[in-house]
Amino acid sequence: MHTTYRLTEGDAPLLVSLPHVGTAVPPDLMERLTPEGQLLADTDWYVDRLYDHAEGLGATVIRAQYSRYVVDLNRDPSGRPLYPGADNTEICPLLTFDGKPIWRQDAAPDAVEVAHRVDEFWRPYHACLSETLERIRAKHGLAVLVDGHSIRSHVPRFFDGRLDDLNFGTAKGLSADRRLAQFIFDRLRAASGYTSVRDGRFTGGYITRTYGQPKRGVHAFQLEIAQATYMEEKPPFRYRPDRALRLKPVLRQMLETALEWAEEVKRRRPGG
Repeated sequence: MHTTYRLTEGDAPLLVSLPHVGTAVPPDLMERLTPEGQLLADTDWYVDRLYDHAEGLGATVIRAQYSRYVVDLNRDPSGRPLYPGADNTEICPLLTFDGKPIWRQDAAPDAVEVAHRVDEFWRPYHACLSETLERIRAKHGLAVLVDGHSIRSHVPRFFDGRLDDLNFGTAKGLSADRRLAQFIFDRLRAASGYTSVRDGRFTGGYITRTYGQPKRGVHAFQLEIAQATYMEEKPPFRYRPDRALRLKPVLRQMLETALEWAEEVKRRRPGG
């Protein structure tokens, strides 16, 4: 097992990527974090628990081990912003989502250190992601990548008001087959008690945009979940099983729908 991520391999044409669930921070970096930074408040808390049914469906799951404060696995290593003209976080973030410094005075990473972190933490995750997608595609003729995320329901730095519960992103229709995207969003929209939006504030990050290549048979989408649906959004960020119990079947149905679509595509092929 690689130390920067954990991979559990399955036999289905489905890969679940969880790039922001990690909470590990090397000791030398932890010493440089501000008290606000040490909270790791911007973690995608417990998202791996929300998708704990994925392996039982035959999905391959890759989980980040290290905090996004070490390096953000869902950002372009060149530094290109995800949303031009909007407030963006860096590949090695400098500010929390609340706009507070992550690093102590004079302790923020410089360009040399950023490049080192990209090599040490970012590249192994993406090498595994790329290799795994190719393995799945070679075996099944296609691959579906689900990039799982969550964020607090109120983050004024990035959006006004309360975020929808289920934020489905397909890079504005470019990262996945249109029928697949419609099937998935129909299921999310039908989920009782939850609000949903397609390609709204969150259209998919670097992973969705880079690996989603429908013409090559790789279909990717991102789901950004409002954390209020399954946890307490203030420290100590408690998991709420009562809330999660309602949400998890929605996510399971989403994965099942993706698998049903993939099997249908395989059956329609000559010789399928």
